[in-house]
Amino acid sequence: MKAVLMDGFGGVEVMKIGEVERPVPGEGQVLVKVHATSINRPDLVQRVGNYPPPPGDSEILGLEVSGTIEELGSGVTGWQKGERVMTLVGGGAYAEYAVAYASHLMRIPESMSFEEAACVCESYITAFLNLFMVGGLKDRNTVIIHGGGGGVNTAGVQLCKALVPETRIIVTASPAKMARVKEIGADLVIDFTTTPDFTDAVKEFTSKKGVDVILDHVGAKYLAPNMNSLGYAGRLVIIGVISGIKAELNLALMMVKRQQIIGSVLRSRPVKDKGDIVAEFTRTALPKFADRTIVPIIERVFPLDQVVEAHRMMEEDKHFGKIVLKIAD
Repeated sequence: MKAVLMDGFGGVEVMKIGEVERPVPGEGQVLVKVHATSINRPDLVQRVGNYPPPPGDSEILGLEVSGTIEELGSGVTGWQKGERVMTLVGGGAYAEYAVAYASHLMRIPESMSFEEAACVCESYITAFLNLFMVGGLKDRNTVIIHGGGGGVNTAGVQLCKALVPETRIIVTASPAKMARVKEIGADLVIDFTTTPDFTDAVKEFTSKKGVDVILDHVGAKYLAPNMNSLGYAGRLVIIGVISGIKAELNLALMMVKRQQIIGSVLRSRPVKDKGDIVAEFTRTALPKFADRTIVPIIERVFPLDQVVEAHRMMEEDKHFGKIVLKIAD
């Protein structure tokens, strides 16, 4: 089968299109004929050598696919060959075929295209998991979502508007993306290039009460302003550390305000845990995609042989929402 291969680790130039053996589904797995996948920032981190796949998963890049079931592994029930599905994978999405666990599959609603479905599993499930299942976000809360133009962040705003519509949403974004973030539902957008310490803006917006939940992928640089922006019993959920892994923490303030700092990743979770998360997302959020309340935001669709250009677009932060790779018609 055709796939994106890597000649070592490094820049976009290490990626090339090549031929590899088609994977075989194991017990509890299915083989998916991939129609589309999407570019996620962890793909870039893996490409440079800093994010290896979990043991046993494919070394090929890519964390989510949409397509049709090609083959059922042993022990798989409730699914049929030819069904349209979207799914998380531990790796292997940048290819014509990928293996996925049956418990991680979701049926693609008739109203969705393969390209739209390719955007759902990594970004929307990550946002759903960390805002709602981990962060405990409820209606009438106030939330900060950092990095307003990325896939997880735009997904978070859309999920909040659909599932907890009375929640107030604060987003940090670059100047070029502030207007679009506002358009999709943010109540307050803060320019992180001119306001790296957003504490005062948050206090003014919340009448000094602070926020209930923060979803953060920045890490060290934002730890102090995040904690200063949290209200009593607020939760900071950290899903990335692009600014570094070490920072000072005022433990006394955290104790007095009963705040929580929660670290969370999706890719390395056990198979059963991922299955439980997918099941909850299917029950709670997927109907909002079926009725088009939520429509994935796609910046651009690239053919597979333009994977270098797709990665470069993400590296240069020239996208809003998702960047899709189309594998097959």
